[in-house]
Amino acid sequence: MSGWEVGAIALAGFWAGMINTIVGSGTLVTFPTLLFFGYPPVSANISNSLGLVPGGLAGAWGYRRELRTLGPMVARLAPASLVGGLIGALLLLWLPPEAFEAIVPVLIVLALLLVVLGPRIQRWAGHHHTDRITSGRWVVLILGILVAGIYGGYFGAAQGVLLLGLMSILLPLGIQQINGIKNVLGMIVNLVAAVVFLVVNPADPASRVDWTIVLVIGAGALVGGLVGARVGRAMPAWLLRSVIVVIGLVAIAYLLLT
Repeated sequence: MSGWEVGAIALAGFWAGMINTIVGSGTLVTFPTLLFFGYPPVSANISNSLGLVPGGLAGAWGYRRELRTLGPMVARLAPASLVGGLIGALLLLWLPPEAFEAIVPVLIVLALLLVVLGPRIQRWAGHHHTDRITSGRWVVLILGILVAGIYGGYFGAAQGVLLLGLMSILLPLGIQQINGIKNVLGMIVNLVAAVVFLVVNPADPASRVDWTIVLVIGAGALVGGLVGARVGRAMPAWLLRSVIVVIGLVAIAYLLLT
């Protein structure tokens, strides 16, 4: 791995860690970067999931003040993310690489739509808050988090946006508290997926963990998660979304043309 490649992947990890903490969708930075350097898609996705774990830990730690009174709620929602991440990671390992290569462009398009429509979804959700969570809302919320976890364990891009939109509609909390919960749930999914990838390491070289990538992305994501938690709210959201959309479009073009 050349110095230029290390620097580019570390920078992508930094941006991914920061974006995941602020919005979600950091995978749309790191995954296309790895594809650009020629790594096999499944191996890139597995290594990327492992590498982003430190960023998730840093982001969750950075939002500890918002989470101070939300421990019982997080504990109630966390099992859905855990099970979803497990299912998604196993699907990634069990399905043939060709299935992943065919599905990923569709997932990226969906993720980009969620990123672009995220502010509108959140504005709409602001008019649908209630002062209490009914049993029906709990069922819908837990099922939604389970589905988001499956998606996150399989690919991950825009899992945070899915969670933000879902919880903004169903939870009577402020956006910063919801973002704190999102960081914890996203971290759980990435961590569970990482453990699965380590325990069930596929024999196919195209699907193996690349530990150099993991370390480089992990270092960048750790710093990015800390920075994102401290100064991310001051960054213009339109700029982050624009960068994500541009990189996502490049990834789609790359996957379709190669």
